[in-house]
Amino acid sequence: MKLTQYFKKFFESSQSSGILLILCVLVSLFIANSSLGTGFQNALDSHLGPYSVSEWINDGLMTIFFLLVGLEIKREMLEGELSNVKNASLPIFAAIGGMLVPALIYAYFNQGTEYAKGWGIPMATDIAFSLAIISMLSKRVPASIKIFLAALAIVDDLGAILVIAIFYTEQLHWIYLIISGGILILLFLFNKFGVKKHIYYLIPGAVLWYCMHHSGIHATIAGVLLAFTIPTNESDTEISPLEKLEGILHTPVNYLIMPVFALANTNIVFHTGMVDGLFTNFGAGIIGGLIAGKLTGILLFCFIAIKLGISKLPQNANWSQMAGVGLLAGIGFTMSIFIAILSFKGHQEIQDEAKFAILVASTLAGFAGYIVLKFASKKKKQLA
Repeated sequence: MKLTQYFKKFFESSQSSGILLILCVLVSLFIANSSLGTGFQNALDSHLGPYSVSEWINDGLMTIFFLLVGLEIKREMLEGELSNVKNASLPIFAAIGGMLVPALIYAYFNQGTEYAKGWGIPMATDIAFSLAIISMLSKRVPASIKIFLAALAIVDDLGAILVIAIFYTEQLHWIYLIISGGILILLFLFNKFGVKKHIYYLIPGAVLWYCMHHSGIHATIAGVLLAFTIPTNESDTEISPLEKLEGILHTPVNYLIMPVFALANTNIVFHTGMVDGLFTNFGAGIIGGLIAGKLTGILLFCFIAIKLGISKLPQNANWSQMAGVGLLAGIGFTMSIFIAILSFKGHQEIQDEAKFAILVASTLAGFAGYIVLKFASKKKKQLA
């Protein structure tokens, strides 16, 4: 199995942006725990128009991130790796297991507590970080495993989007929802009648974002909905409007929006007792969910799908390599932090505890996944 043109671009951008994200996390942590910390937080809390800088980042810039994710999901479902049922079934099963088991582990530890609402935190996989790490192994990992991880992460993101839309929605305002529905119908009509210029989608898309923001549903969902209205085609020679927009967005999302999000949301102030918090039910739910939950859920659901004859292992892959992928999927970071912010709005201390646990879990998962994949590939080479 060879990497498609779009997966190659996907990996290239993810590899370098993942390294940039790591640097931004370190810079953000340094600033937060230095004399610059208070000024930096004040800058994030300051207002630009009706919203604070933090809100513009988390509700505005992240909508563009979700627009790109939506475009990738749609393209893969229509003409990529997820368009073939046999190819798509295994990463879909893996993603389902990788969402359900972590959520159950978190719920087990935190049921009936003030932290119960955060069950969605360990469900997510960070595409940029996970693909950046697997790309470091170069040709030691077969292309089929890289495709499997990318497809799993994309389906995982779709699951996280649905969780945010359904379970992290505040009070609904029906007038704004009805207007949003009208805009969506208009956009789908544009698609149906062959309108291809991006401007006819992006301007109504901005209005859609505004209405979504005031409807009670998280504004970032507007990005995904807009993505599914952008037209595509079945031609291998002509670039579709969807593919053009995807190509335009990759650079700003990977090298501006995601780094800015990391700078703004990992500025955790370390304090006494924070490490002890990792061993509380809250910390155990997040770390156990992201590491043990992801690994167990992905392997279990893959095993069931393969035993039932619905799916098969990726070409030239073995179960040890699948375990390595299961660990890399435990790198939650961006989406996990985003869900933690939504889960505990107005509770900065709990958000910081969650972010710290996510950083620790993601670091452990990334390191463990790299070691397992490297060892599995080396052992496979020796056997060959």
